Amino acid sequence: MRGILAAGVLPLALMCTPATAAVKDATAGGFTVENTETVPVDADAAWKALVQEVDRWWPKDHSWWGAESKLSIDARAGGCFCETAGARQAQHMAVVFVDPGKTLRMTGGLGPLQGMGLSGALEFRLAPADGGGTRITLFYRAGGYTPDDLSKFAPVVDKVQAQQLRGLADFLRKPAR
Repeated sequence: MRGILAAGVLPLALMCTPATAAVKDATAGGFTVENTETVPVDADAAWKALVQEVDRWWPKDHSWWGAESKLSIDARAGGCFCETAGARQAQHMAVVFVDPGKTLRMTGGLGPLQGMGLSGALEFRLAPADGGGTRITLFYRAGGYTPDDLSKFAPVVDKVQAQQLRGLADFLRKPAR
């Protein structure tokens, strides 16, 4: 009985681990945001969902064409985090660094930042979590020239990225996908 209870406690604890979100810094020229979630799967399973199943967990309301969209990540240097909807296409980011099960780094401007001519470095960092599972950190540093004060964008980007990471975490928390 104790083994059954212990087996149920870890997944429950991991599901209840509060996410952390933070604007790390923000100036008129750029900002850094970081969000973290802990999930009850190992790094290999988290990696597979991150790169192979992005279309199943990325919030469609944070894509160019919503439910019509197909999202994909080609996890190789020079690969693409892309979205297609028929003939419509978008390259959200370019993959620049891949260390399977540990780090995926992409560069580019997400959403409206792309159209503003801004760029950034986004990393998904996977590490063992205390007590089991995997801690996933979504780190994004963006900047560039714009007549707008980018520090005002930081809280909004932080909130949106928390939603995106939560989409992955919630997907990984579901039993037997």
